[in-house]
Amino acid sequence: MKIRKYLPAIIISYVLFFMIAFVTGLQNPLGVIVKSQYGVSMGVAQLGNFANFIAYAFMGLPAGLMLKKYGYKFSLLVAVTVGIIGIGLMFFSGQISRGLWMYFMGAFVAGFSMCMLNAVVNPLLNSLGGGGKKGNQLIQWGGSFNSIAATIVPFVAGFLMGRSASVRPLEEGLPHFEISDVNPLFIILVSIFALAILAILFIDIPETEKVEPKEALHQLIATDGKYNCFSFRHFTLGAVAVFLYTGVEVSIANMTNIYLIHEVGVGPGIAGVIVAFYWFFMFLGRLVGGSLGSKFSSRDMLQFSSMMAIIFIIITIFTPEKITISVGRYSFGNIPVNVVFLVLTGLFTSVMWGNIYNLSVEGLGKYTSTATGFFMVMVCGGGIVPILQALFADLVGCRASFWLIIVCLGYLMYYGSTGYKNVNRKIPV
Repeated sequence: MKIRKYLPAIIISYVLFFMIAFVTGLQNPLGVIVKSQYGVSMGVAQLGNFANFIAYAFMGLPAGLMLKKYGYKFSLLVAVTVGIIGIGLMFFSGQISRGLWMYFMGAFVAGFSMCMLNAVVNPLLNSLGGGGKKGNQLIQWGGSFNSIAATIVPFVAGFLMGRSASVRPLEEGLPHFEISDVNPLFIILVSIFALAILAILFIDIPETEKVEPKEALHQLIATDGKYNCFSFRHFTLGAVAVFLYTGVEVSIANMTNIYLIHEVGVGPGIAGVIVAFYWFFMFLGRLVGGSLGSKFSSRDMLQFSSMMAIIFIIITIFTPEKITISVGRYSFGNIPVNVVFLVLTGLFTSVMWGNIYNLSVEGLGKYTSTATGFFMVMVCGGGIVPILQALFADLVGCRASFWLIIVCLGYLMYYGSTGYKNVNRKIPV
């Protein structure tokens, strides 16, 4: 009965889940556009993605405080409004001749919005489901909408880029892209957010217990005077694992897109389709991982998924580009078969987040809520690791740059084998 009563709130939460992944994923093709339009290095081209994710480091704690002080509805309205501002800045950056820094600012502001939405939508869905298994089920369904959006965005952006590039002359054998090529997406995103504001104003949303800022801050970072969540070695190592995992997930998609367009010479349309399959395999992996979650331990799943991802990336690095598969009869040509292995890593990266989280907070007791809040801050790894890989790629090339991802995956495998162990069991929880 409660689910039916709050069905509109659940629907708008799923729409926002979709928007989180769409706005975040849009930074991937925009990085390709920035490199083309402004002639910058791969490292500089990833600054938009970096700005989008580093916003989590700044907004993670304030978002939690705002939720506790003002509740779900007000926090959602603020988050969506900030999202409109961020997307608007990205849109206008494409209308002026030197809009690169406006685009970076827009990506940063949009990251604030995505962080706030994540901080609100997840506990809201859990509350609407009454917590427990039903609350978790609503969140998992929301995650499916998240994966669908991540699958769609490279395909749609690639289509728009290809359509615009087809009417421009080639420069040095490569198509030329501009931020304005994806203006339709900016307009659609702003429109959806505007409709979301109207919906949030009029739908019934149950509120959390509101807490004053001082008390809320105490709840988020309070200790008993001797211990906190960082007193647990396995949590500290797990926080590093989440940072690296988020970076791995985003880096694989970003560098695959750059590799296909700038080194292989694939058109943006087919490159978008290929990257979309990476996110689609992540969607499939989450479905399979969910069904196997009760049969295998988190540490076993993390070890296996990390090991398989490492194997597939090593195959990618050492498989010659001349070994190709045919895609299309005329316009698309042949795709290096090693890209197939990159795309298939999505099956394994898909299950890592949940396993890392479960291992990291195991045995934390009263420190779990603080630990969970800090996890949101560590999502900034999704911006830092990709830019490090891009800088590395400027030196050694795209394929060789994936050694950095192998190092990150090696750490995740270590965490699943040894680092997860709670060696601080004497701390009262």
